[in-house]
Amino acid sequence: MKMLDSLTFLFEKFFLFSNLNVVESQWQEEPVRCPALRRGDLLQVQRTLFIHYGICLGENRVAHLMPDIMPVLTNNKQLIKPVVTNKRLILGCIYRNASIRVDSVEDFAYGAQILVNDMDMKVKCLALASEEVARRAEQLVGDIPYSLLWNNCEHFVTYCRYGTAVSQQTEKFCDCLKSIIRDQRSVALTVGIGVMYSLCFGLALSTTLPTILIPFILWMAG
Repeated sequence: MKMLDSLTFLFEKFFLFSNLNVVESQWQEEPVRCPALRRGDLLQVQRTLFIHYGICLGENRVAHLMPDIMPVLTNNKQLIKPVVTNKRLILGCIYRNASIRVDSVEDFAYGAQILVNDMDMKVKCLALASEEVARRAEQLVGDIPYSLLWNNCEHFVTYCRYGTAVSQQTEKFCDCLKSIIRDQRSVALTVGIGVMYSLCFGLALSTTLPTILIPFILWMAG
């Protein structure tokens, strides 16, 4: 179980940095011009790291799953309430702390263009009734366990709108990871790194076992 948690932790960090965009999105001086939004719509915007998703609740409100480090640092709701900046988001991802919160459309957009129900054309599931979608989102508001791979903002909105929690961003990352694993050169590279590690730190169970086990798993997977 500890090994599985460690692998998940490593994959999440790799996923985080492989999607890192150093260009910080900026606030616009004027309010974001949004298309006509209806209660139950699935909204998406481009954040610094990933595409960020939310569910429109109507009355200029959006429910979205947001990583955030601030609740770990303070219980002051006045400090937690303001829009989550990209720095807070990144630290929240690393610390794996998040909540499903309700913000204004402008805070959710964070200065980016909003796309509405664009995912409907990409998934095979039919969307639920709009009121059911919004009701599901409202019921889930609050603190929630977070994982970049298994429980992110895309999992939240797809569960609300389609009844099934999926993440196309995670699937693309896993497909990329599979292609790397299937490349037998990865096995040779892993063996080389393992041998160098053993030579530097000596032969012991903690160094020898991974040197043998990891290349074997990659070879079998390939």
